[in-house]
Amino acid sequence: MNNQKSQCPDIRRIAIVGSGLAGLSAAQMLTEQGATVTVFEKSRGPGGRLAAKRVNGGSADIGAQYFTIRSREFRRFLDQHAGPAAYSEWRAKLGYQTAEGQWQSFPDEARYVGTPRMTAISRAVSNGLDLRVQTRIARLARNDQHWTLTDTDNQIYGPFDAVIVTAPPAQARDLLADSQLPALAAELDKPVLSILPCWAVAARFEQSPCDDYDGFRPDHDALYWAGNNSSKPGRDDQGQWWVLHGTPGWSAANENSSPETVASALVDAFRDVTGTSAEPVETVTHRWLYARSAPGDQPGCRWFESERIGLAGDWLCGGRVEGAFESALALVAAMGKG
Repeated sequence: MNNQKSQCPDIRRIAIVGSGLAGLSAAQMLTEQGATVTVFEKSRGPGGRLAAKRVNGGSADIGAQYFTIRSREFRRFLDQHAGPAAYSEWRAKLGYQTAEGQWQSFPDEARYVGTPRMTAISRAVSNGLDLRVQTRIARLARNDQHWTLTDTDNQIYGPFDAVIVTAPPAQARDLLADSQLPALAAELDKPVLSILPCWAVAARFEQSPCDDYDGFRPDHDALYWAGNNSSKPGRDDQGQWWVLHGTPGWSAANENSSPETVASALVDAFRDVTGTSAEPVETVTHRWLYARSAPGDQPGCRWFESERIGLAGDWLCGGRVEGAFESALALVAAMGKG
């Protein structure tokens, strides 16, 4: 994908809001086409849901637990921009529980993780990009054919020929509404309702609390997923860190519960499912308000040619990590057709 000729010669300066995999992928693709790209990220570093929290002795992946590589383009992109050392296959024993209570193995498919943590991928892919971290964009403004962006500190950036927003639908809708773009904001009303929340808890056990699986999805009202983060390649933990995700319904019902209450409830659910009596010696919690997308109409990307505003993200393309890349790929192609 090197040295490609620009598919959109009149769009040379592009702002991207959000540095998850969709934003970083689009930035690298457009840069290779000769565009000047600036990526704005409200957090301290890139990643989106390729997220990890620092914990005692290392880190724990609290967002996406693994990813697949089903297309050659995605593998080529990862190898070129992240490098083979940034990710490894997780040869895990994974299972799920049926509604009848029976346990089945996950379908046989290679699954990958960042090494030594998920953020290794996003940090590697961001290399060489103009990335402005801890910069929360508050609104967009158009003057003739150009856009300027204003952050929450009233710093102005631009001009840009086009803007790509890769934030979750609710945040993207708020940004468009605050930018006096009500018609575009209304396009996100339905997708906002399809994004599901998730409480995540990382719990450290001194001894293994479960030897049957490295990760599993139970049939449980509160617990959606449990994964042995310490079993992933490149981790060197004392004891075992397990990551627990709450179900969307339970997470929504407990949206405003305290981290201590959430941790206690999800650990209890984990103990109930596994039958372990082990108690964690440490827990860390994180609340994802916009965790995963419910099944529905997912067009891959959205490109509003007259405004020169694009939307990309995994929520537009199946909800998977690879979907974020595919969404960016589709958006860059759509921009070239305009």
